[in-house]
Amino acid sequence: MEMKTIARPYAKAAFDFAVEKKAVDNWLSMLGFAAEVVQNKEMDEVINSNLNAEKMADVFLAVCGEQLDEQGQNLVKAMAANGRLSVLPAVVLEFAAMKAELDREVEADVVSAAKLTKQQMAKIQASLETRLERKVKLNCSVDKKLMAGIIIKAGDLVIDGSVRGRLSRLAETLQS
Repeated sequence: MEMKTIARPYAKAAFDFAVEKKAVDNWLSMLGFAAEVVQNKEMDEVINSNLNAEKMADVFLAVCGEQLDEQGQNLVKAMAANGRLSVLPAVVLEFAAMKAELDREVEADVVSAAKLTKQQMAKIQASLETRLERKVKLNCSVDKKLMAGIIIKAGDLVIDGSVRGRLSRLAETLQS
């Protein structure tokens, strides 16, 4: 079974609880910390050992210390009881996606041939926010291979305004 499929119910339960308690950021922080603990080499050995679930949860919670509140500890205990501690990193990703949806925020990757000015970034951000009807966070990078123009990817939306993209479309049009 895919990690994402296993992680989703845990993330959803934690998210619903966090929204109800108005503690989404706190939960994202707790889950992020717990996911980091899972990815530690020594902890990975503990998780994949044949310790019983209760003992494994105790070891895990001892390492987490004060980073998890009572409800966070309960989630860890439930995941340990079901042998699912190793999916915590996937739970964090699902939780973060749910938070982004709640915040109606989307990340857009903007690749340009040259470094964008603050005004250009603001204009792109405003245009995307209007088009997507959400807050947009830009992740800008430079790729000299583009020659000129930009490529924007936001979710499943791709806007290829690069010279290379235009030349490719022109070539396809000419060949058909």
